[in-house]
Amino acid sequence: MPAAVIEARDLSKRYGALTALDGLHLTVEPGEIFGFLGPNGAGKSTTIRLLLDLIRPSRGEARLFGLPVRDPAARARIGFLPDELALDERMTGRQTLDFFDALRPAGAPPAQPARRDAICEKLSLTGADLDRLVRDDSRGTKQKIGLAAALQHDPDLLILDEPTTGLDPLVREGVFDLLLEVGRQGRTVFHSSHVLSEVDRTCTRVGIVRKGKLVAVEKIDELRRKSVRKMVVEFAGVVPAEDLSLPGVILVERDGGRAVLHVSGDLDPLLKALARHEVTDLAFPEPDLEDAFVRHYKDGGREAP
Repeated sequence: MPAAVIEARDLSKRYGALTALDGLHLTVEPGEIFGFLGPNGAGKSTTIRLLLDLIRPSRGEARLFGLPVRDPAARARIGFLPDELALDERMTGRQTLDFFDALRPAGAPPAQPARRDAICEKLSLTGADLDRLVRDDSRGTKQKIGLAAALQHDPDLLILDEPTTGLDPLVREGVFDLLLEVGRQGRTVFHSSHVLSEVDRTCTRVGIVRKGKLVAVEKIDELRRKSVRKMVVEFAGVVPAEDLSLPGVILVERDGGRAVLHVSGDLDPLLKALARHEVTDLAFPEPDLEDAFVRHYKDGGREAP
């Protein structure tokens, strides 16, 4: 059996009195698209920096491809996009991609021009974008250059920290397509995000982290089943609260004809109840993680095994 691509055992990081990561146990297998989900400040970026040997653990250890994270042979097989991307603004986008490609270890094959072109096309990164100085680029264009740099050499492990930050919806679709393509090729993605819908689109398994602790690891189908959806309904008039009192439905907020609901389980009974009234608008906004996974984020939530 091949070694796990990522293996963390009791991985912990303290900064004085602050515990940024506490006892992380995690295994990611070859070919997985693994989502690392949690609100800002939960410990996602700290975990990634430990995996990349950018910082050293206070306790525990991590291995990549069965090797210690500080082994250059492990890091040579990684493509990485940080959460705070800093590029040399004196270069053009094209020079930036060439620069990152030149940093590959001696003897490693260079990025293939056709592959780079295909990635740039998926990201809507045009020739004009690549020929412009980075200092004149928008945040979104810089993010696309960073993604292309991480992907262009077809790494065995792709580590992405909040990869869709600053991207418009069409470009995000291109990112999702690229991640799914990587998975189909049998390579591995470790994808950090605080947006539930992003990991839902691409990931096979998801780890949920809260206040530096891994509180659950779920297959994506199980995650969907257990998550709580937020629904906002606008009625033509005031609807009695008891008409919305159904199993799996919690009335969170009410203002005249507007109702905010948390819904778990089967939607059909609620939709039938709504159909008895005149509905003028219905929306499913992106839920906060605390709303979507109340059982994991509430105080006293159980740690993952």
